[in-house]
Amino acid sequence: MTRARYPDHEGYATRGGVRLFYEVHGSGPDSILLLPTWSIIHSRMWKAQIAYLARHFRVITFDGRGNGKSDRPPGVAAYTEAEFAADALAVLDATETGEAFLAGLSCGALWATLLAADHPERVRGVVYIGPAVPLAPGHPERAICSRFEDDLSGATDPWAMYNRHYWREDYEGFLRFFFAQMFNEPHSTKQIEDCVGWALETDPETLADTMSALNLCRLESFEQTIARVRCPTLTIHGDQDLIRPHAQGVALAAVTGGELVTLHGAGHGPQARDPVKVNLLMRDFMDGTPPRRRAWTRGRSRRRRALFVSSPIGLGHARRDVAIAQELRRLHPDLEIDWLAQDPVTRVLEAEGERIHPASAHLANESAHMESESAEHDLHCFQAFRRMDEILVANFMVFHDVVEATDYDLWIGDEAWEVDHFLHENPELKRAAYVWLTDFVGWIPFDGEAGLTTDYNAEMLEHIDRFPRLRDRSLFVGDPDDVVPHGFGGDLPQIRDWTERHYDFPGYVTGFAPVEDREKLRAALGYRPDEQVCLVTVGGSGVGAALLRRVIAAYPLARERVPNLRMVVVAGPRIDPRSLPQHPGLEVRAYVHDLYQHLAACDLAVVQGGLTTAMELTANQRPFLAFPLRHHFEQTFHVRHRLERYGAGRFMDFDRDGPEQIADAIAQEIGRDVAYLEVESGGAARAAGLIAELL
Repeated sequence: MTRARYPDHEGYATRGGVRLFYEVHGSGPDSILLLPTWSIIHSRMWKAQIAYLARHFRVITFDGRGNGKSDRPPGVAAYTEAEFAADALAVLDATETGEAFLAGLSCGALWATLLAADHPERVRGVVYIGPAVPLAPGHPERAICSRFEDDLSGATDPWAMYNRHYWREDYEGFLRFFFAQMFNEPHSTKQIEDCVGWALETDPETLADTMSALNLCRLESFEQTIARVRCPTLTIHGDQDLIRPHAQGVALAAVTGGELVTLHGAGHGPQARDPVKVNLLMRDFMDGTPPRRRAWTRGRSRRRRALFVSSPIGLGHARRDVAIAQELRRLHPDLEIDWLAQDPVTRVLEAEGERIHPASAHLANESAHMESESAEHDLHCFQAFRRMDEILVANFMVFHDVVEATDYDLWIGDEAWEVDHFLHENPELKRAAYVWLTDFVGWIPFDGEAGLTTDYNAEMLEHIDRFPRLRDRSLFVGDPDDVVPHGFGGDLPQIRDWTERHYDFPGYVTGFAPVEDREKLRAALGYRPDEQVCLVTVGGSGVGAALLRRVIAAYPLARERVPNLRMVVVAGPRIDPRSLPQHPGLEVRAYVHDLYQHLAACDLAVVQGGLTTAMELTANQRPFLAFPLRHHFEQTFHVRHRLERYGAGRFMDFDRDGPEQIADAIAQEIGRDVAYLEVESGGAARAAGLIAELL
């Protein structure tokens, strides 16, 4: 799993023989210490905050004693609030941090308060999130938790699971219950899954010691401590918090004289469930909300500007997006387009002379994440997307800062999942016309994950139903018949029926006109009339390296069957050609600009299963072998459905088809006349026409 941002420095602070693991991110003039909470989870709970805040501040995190990479000292006395506060001070010292803002979730409020009261010179301000403070009664439903040390065998109260004896019997069962209460908002499966995993990194006996220690905190001592806090404070609390009542946050804000922000409908973990709002609240609190712009231009005097966010998962988006952008400029010659994109998409954009926004350098790498999730010709695409959550948050925050600083008339997102999701979660942030493009709709499950994909689909449908005008245009890159004949799951609607109601269909966008004189093109590219060219390509990521090796292994066998065979392997921008096997007569190239021309000129292509490459071959009526990645729902279901509609390609199986089978297939398919369904041209112009109406 790839992180959105890795630390600039990490190490251990040691206090009383206990090692405390810390990380430091960024180098801003102001520091913030993101405190640990109850040791049931560790510092990864701040993963949605770190990348964003580190662009504005110097961010320090550490694992609280009892979990993560920190030590687990035995005994109740090792886990009092005084110990955690002293640990925080030790981390400030170890990181040479003179003063810092503090942020604490739940029990982190206790350590933050102690540190701010006892060492005011080190604390500039405190952000309390869902504070667990004894200033107001707890939830009556949790009354049985006070009997933590008692044996409650046979109790029917679900909160009886919050018990030392129960944890010894069914620790994981308790975790699943507890985090379902913590994240009581709908569609919180990923947050619950994360926290259960982190909680399993400690053991029930250690956690029971921390709980017994927390029970030692009493109302009188805390009131005396909080009275000594003099720094500014911000309290953020959800009014649907089932762990700590909203009234506790209200009381804390009143006692400290600080600001209270109530998150209506939110539970106990808003830093994970509502990260965009929490990130912005924290930023504004710490920088004092100075003016973010030094100049302003009247609306009628502004240049016409658009921001195009192009998905980096594959190079196909870049080609079609450039084509749409060029058509938009024909309709609006004065339109200026900035691109928020990352490698390898930026290579296409740079070659086309497009302007890449400097903030693109801050984007966390999505392609690298997908590569890290892949195995040999295997990418569980849906699960990899779920585990990309912190990257999506980080990249949305980059987008947010860009559109906050610049007035755009139009935002276009080509499968910009982070933009679409977090705009629907924070609709008040919409400040321009917004267009969403995609070539597939709906998550489709493999075995055992129907519940998760249905939940993700339901959330998307609820977003569109609740905020139907947030997307000013939804464009499906294709025709209605290209939509899969599946349902969204459960009692949700059929994907095609729903898509036809909510999308416009400009047709497929190839980004080029079909080749009219193929022999002339072959000559221009250096391919001779007396040779049969087999082009092997797997797209812009490094996921296809295993397929390249398999086809290279088949090359000598294929050459025996096709004596005039010329095989050209395109490694792409993220696979080192030197890492691939070599054979006499075999050509291995790195990144090739205008690859679509080589695909149009070849006699056969061997590809992975991505839509863009396959449709480029289909449009130019070229035979090809396709090897969809295992567990890749888009290639397996969405792309295959579309290609079968066009009658295009021959599908192969990586598990079943070795070098012999590939060599046979090359001999059978190379140069074969095909008669695919024609791919209509003009899709880019039609898409641009629909978008231009918003300008």
